[in-house]
Amino acid sequence: MMKGVSVGVGLLGLLLACVTTAPTDKNRDWDIYSFHINSTVTSRYATTIITSRVANRIDQSQEIEFHVKIPKNAFISKFKMTIEGQTYDGIVKQKEEAQQQYTQAVSRGQSAGIVSSVGRTLEEFKTSVTVAALSKVTFELTYEELLKRRLGKYELLIHARPMQPVADFKIDVYINERPGINFLDITGGLSTEALANAITKTHASSEAWVHFYPSKEQQSQCESCGEQGLNGDLVIAYDVHRKTSMGDLNEAKGYFVHHFAPSNLPRIPKNVVFIIDRSGSMHGRKMEQTREALLKILGDLAEDDHFGLITFDSSVSTWRKELLPANQDNLEAAKSFARHIHERGATDINAAVLEGTAMLNRHPQEGSASLLILLTDGDPTTGETNLEKIHENIKEAIGKKFPLYCLGFGMDVNFDFLEKMALENGGVGRRIYTDSDAALQLQGFYEEVATPLLTDVQMVYLGGANLTQTNFSQYYNGSEIVVAGQIPDNNIEMFTAEVIAISKSNRVMYSDTLPTKEPIEARSDSHIQRLWAYLTVKQLLDKEVQLSGTAKEKVKKEALDLCLKYGFVTPFTSMVVTKPQGEDSQVAHKPKEGEKRIQSSQVDYGSSLHFLNHQVHRAPELSARNIPAGPPPKVGLRGNANKRGGGGRGIMSSGGLMSRSDYDYDVGHAVQQSFPDFAMDFLDFNDPLRAHPTKTTMRTTTTTVSPVQRFLLPAEGQALPLCYDIPVALSLRLLIDPNNDLAMNGQLGQSPSAGYQKIVIHYRSDQHIGLDTTGITFNDGQNTTYFSWSLKINHETDSVSLILRDKEMDVTIASTRVVIMLYKRNGIKFLWPVLRQRPTGENIIGIMALPPVAYEEVQGITMKLKIQDKEVDVSRDSAVDLSVRSAPNVACWLMPLQSALLGGLADFTVTQL
Repeated sequence: MMKGVSVGVGLLGLLLACVTTAPTDKNRDWDIYSFHINSTVTSRYATTIITSRVANRIDQSQEIEFHVKIPKNAFISKFKMTIEGQTYDGIVKQKEEAQQQYTQAVSRGQSAGIVSSVGRTLEEFKTSVTVAALSKVTFELTYEELLKRRLGKYELLIHARPMQPVADFKIDVYINERPGINFLDITGGLSTEALANAITKTHASSEAWVHFYPSKEQQSQCESCGEQGLNGDLVIAYDVHRKTSMGDLNEAKGYFVHHFAPSNLPRIPKNVVFIIDRSGSMHGRKMEQTREALLKILGDLAEDDHFGLITFDSSVSTWRKELLPANQDNLEAAKSFARHIHERGATDINAAVLEGTAMLNRHPQEGSASLLILLTDGDPTTGETNLEKIHENIKEAIGKKFPLYCLGFGMDVNFDFLEKMALENGGVGRRIYTDSDAALQLQGFYEEVATPLLTDVQMVYLGGANLTQTNFSQYYNGSEIVVAGQIPDNNIEMFTAEVIAISKSNRVMYSDTLPTKEPIEARSDSHIQRLWAYLTVKQLLDKEVQLSGTAKEKVKKEALDLCLKYGFVTPFTSMVVTKPQGEDSQVAHKPKEGEKRIQSSQVDYGSSLHFLNHQVHRAPELSARNIPAGPPPKVGLRGNANKRGGGGRGIMSSGGLMSRSDYDYDVGHAVQQSFPDFAMDFLDFNDPLRAHPTKTTMRTTTTTVSPVQRFLLPAEGQALPLCYDIPVALSLRLLIDPNNDLAMNGQLGQSPSAGYQKIVIHYRSDQHIGLDTTGITFNDGQNTTYFSWSLKINHETDSVSLILRDKEMDVTIASTRVVIMLYKRNGIKFLWPVLRQRPTGENIIGIMALPPVAYEEVQGITMKLKIQDKEVDVSRDSAVDLSVRSAPNVACWLMPLQSALLGGLADFTVTQL
């Protein structure tokens, strides 16, 4: 018998997260007897090795699982396991090649380890291996990262949480910077009094060492420590001397790197326009935090700065038509305006950014630096909504004259859209996480761009080749420009570096050559070459986002070749982890930031590093031949879950489960194929197709696709309602009433037609009602009450009425009344919500907010309906109407999802309930 355990670790800018279960020392049947982190930083390039040694202390084999959470900007470059003297190495391959191995594993039904997103800056690596009785395993992971200078310093963050005291626990950091180390600070919870004497640091002219060797007893003595060992942060911050304005120029074996960060320059006055989303989905805490941050930012503007404020929803409003100087009177007036920004309406990003661009173009200020800062939490839903067209419009209007910075608020924002728009216009995309410190995140970003020192920066390298980015629109105090490249034939005598830029009042130029003698200080011969490869790949990934067609494929191939050569795990490559004979190999994927998760037994598209060993969950009735041999189709589930047009259009007011799905349906641009006939055996509803034998899209194919949930859409004055399908396992936005601070979300079940498994209603920010198939939890902000579905309850407060009877929960909040019913079909329990009384007021959005739809039938060879002057292909089908307890089958016109929603599904998905 094999027993499973889980051991997780993490490191530098990452988390040391261990052991899923944490028995006491006396009862533990495994032991982490050694845990070392060794990080070497040279020329700001960090190479980190994590080594964990684990012993199986019992006389039976068991599975040991290894977790590492690493910075999202890092690339894993090596991984190996050593068991009984035999080493097993991970191999980086092209993603498609690794995917083939993954698909083969899925078809064999092998077990899976699925990894989810772990926060703002981290992603997770996970693997496991079977360890024989009384044997040991050593895990060793290497990752690499170029440290980025922000606000005048570089930071290494270590969050240690090994979940047990470790006898041999060591963190060693070695920093080697040729210009010299200016300062070195160590902070964080692990540097407090209880652990302070476990830290030693040595700071020489160009080298520094940090050692953290807590004893086993000390590992339970910090504020947040206990029987499970360390739990806290160790933050190492440093900066380097900048002896010349030219910065630090370094080379090794035909490669060079140039770090440019002059500070002895006058600040350039800036012209900044803040473009603030005030649409309905910004309601509540998001808007409060935005106002809080904006007030602080306005207070930090310098008197010689000029600024403008634009707010937008379905319309665009400017505080003033022109840029105004940041004097005391104007700032006080602007703060008063900011305090009264309130959310409403839809989202016209195109018009808002074009207005901001026009404002900067209308009021050029000599000797100043201009920039746009956009803050939004959603997709464009009104005005111009074609994303490619918006990109074209903005790029043409800005014309490379100034950068655009796009701040995406929350996880539901279409971050790819914002990031591409920022990159195309010399800026960056930054996600603002909707945590309690969101206002500080906004302020922190502004501080990074608050003090421009140079504009139109051009880096020129005579005798250099294969250079990384060399042109930069602006350079800000406290940041750093890094350029790397090759020196053909290592001809350093012919190599010259120049920087040409515009300062506050004049044109400046710096120049330098490489030293011809090798410096005495120790340094890695390969780190500059790997730094160049890392930076080149990072910039190619950004470039690939902006391109299309053959240019995009060319950039992708260039990045792929470098990843394979240097062994980087990136969005273009995967790592195949080899294991002892008889165990399944695994494939590690690194997705892009912000990809939505499709919860599935086979794959997780979260914003994380996936480590997959491929599991297939089968319903008992289904044979193996019916299981798709690969991951589910990727549907474009990005964007803001809250936004709709000004009319408050949602998805539905009632809906039903499908009993058979052998038709084609549309999800965004993905045309999904039909389910096989086994779907009929999975559900216990009557076959609706027997009543409609003339269905035009009938198929008998055995091609499979992700299961779906069918919804009904009421029709205005028509005989037949409309219906459409949504993939299962998504979390959906059901109802938003910003007028009463009411939000309702639901989690669809994993199986076809399994309704909702969870529903959560939030009210007045501190109250919520959670429902699942076992019961109801009501939290009034102070006390929590639990109800079983078998009870009969009449519970009222001054703001909420709950009536539970016959497996129906009747909820009334303000002017809204919702009934949530508990069903059981074919052994599967699920919930179904019905809107009995619609909220009053404007901007009501979400799945349950849809009013009846008017349509006309258009006769022809294929059946079409005319909806809002557009013809939509439909077919006659049926659905189960779950809005009434008898749940009858009703005929309906089946339409594509995109047509039903008048947009993308992403507008109605959320990442958490």
